[in-house]
Amino acid sequence: MSVTERIVDGFKATLGARLVTNVANGALMLLLARFLLTPDEYGLFFFVVAVLGVAGMVTDLGSARSAARYISEYKETDDGKIPYILRTSLGYRLVLIAIVTSTMVVGHERLAGLLNTPEAATLLAVGGVYLVFQSLNSYGQTLFQGFNRVELSALVSVVNNVTRVAFVIALTVFGLGVVGAMLGYVVGAALAAIVTLVALYRRFYTAYDDDGGEKSLRNRMFRYSIPLTASTSASILDNRIDTILVGFFLTPLAVSYYVLSKQISQFVLVPAGSLGFSVSPTYGEQKATDALEESARIYESTLQYVLLLYVPAAVGLILVADPAVRLVFGADYAGAAPVLQLMAVYVVFQAITNVTTNALDYLGRASDRAVAKGVTSAANACLNVVLIPRFGVPGAAFATVVTYGIYTTVNVAVMYREIEFDYARVARSVALISVISASMGLAVLFFVPHVSNIVALAGVIGLGVLIWGVLVTLSGLVDPRKTLALLT
Repeated sequence: MSVTERIVDGFKATLGARLVTNVANGALMLLLARFLLTPDEYGLFFFVVAVLGVAGMVTDLGSARSAARYISEYKETDDGKIPYILRTSLGYRLVLIAIVTSTMVVGHERLAGLLNTPEAATLLAVGGVYLVFQSLNSYGQTLFQGFNRVELSALVSVVNNVTRVAFVIALTVFGLGVVGAMLGYVVGAALAAIVTLVALYRRFYTAYDDDGGEKSLRNRMFRYSIPLTASTSASILDNRIDTILVGFFLTPLAVSYYVLSKQISQFVLVPAGSLGFSVSPTYGEQKATDALEESARIYESTLQYVLLLYVPAAVGLILVADPAVRLVFGADYAGAAPVLQLMAVYVVFQAITNVTTNALDYLGRASDRAVAKGVTSAANACLNVVLIPRFGVPGAAFATVVTYGIYTTVNVAVMYREIEFDYARVARSVALISVISASMGLAVLFFVPHVSNIVALAGVIGLGVLIWGVLVTLSGLVDPRKTLALLT
């Protein structure tokens, strides 16, 4: 099988799995926003989810990824150490879970006051229970990856997401409102945690002879968790702190505008994330054989395809944001439209990053990426503190766009230093893609004022896709027959 075929096969498998998860979460997002919760409740709910995301970081501190790393090593060389690694890492995890959960449950009212959102107190208490099960799920999925059994990670994810959707809908319909939605998250995570722990015990813990372990192995695991904690914490804070600061400085309604825009952008990014995940290991293989020219060609092609998809998508998102938000989620969420327009620019940066950052890890440049991530994450938090009180939710979106743009630029620059791809070729592609996007945008702009219902919205979007398809084919950027042959 050729390199291209392996990349495409991995892309299709990853894309399929992520689409299932994102369709389930997208359906839940739509139901909560449009039918089950008010905009204030929606914003309050996802404000608490953001807080729980940061708290969940403390229940891990790199322990799962460190354990997975040593599991991957010892299962090939000394598998009698596997039970010890599992016991040690799970014990450490349970101690952290107990500290964080008890703090949240006991101090939920005080925490809500510190966050300047007293109405979140009950949700934070319930969320503390949710953290127990969700942290165990995250732990298990990471360890399954270490055992190279990613299908079990997928199973846990499906159980969690499907049961979550079912119970959130049921409990909110029964009149429990936003608390019912959080309880639905608890039930989904609890069922998935049971599957996780049973699978870890029966398929792995009891499958190896227990030779015990030594203090030196435990110490190595803890030491290795330190840099993992730094990089993971920066990423989580970068993804959550803006939502928390919007809630702190503004209102739950403002949070609903920001969260809705961010969720839509994340849904749009599924193909780029799948492609980046699939192609990244190839760079490590090429570097091991000193085939950096091949790596450069792969990166150029990957970057071209991502830009070809996401630059026009960003233009379209900017143009149809207002009618799309009003028609799909309701007029109560109209305030999300300008935020979504700003986040459309973020989508382009994130798409480029998705096909660059993991590649840098495989090329041995993870430390450069970590430094860039830490600096831009801190800058993002500072900009949010400055801009949100003055400009509201658009200020948070602007801070995200600016800092993520810098982060993306640094990553691409480091990538160039590593493999010296043909930036002139990429620049020519960007220029041609910009012309195509502008042409498509002018046609869509003419029809947007006439969009008054979902059918008309779908028609305008379809027209934009059709114009884009014709132009990219005529330009020679894409050969439809070759592309279809690869995907099928």
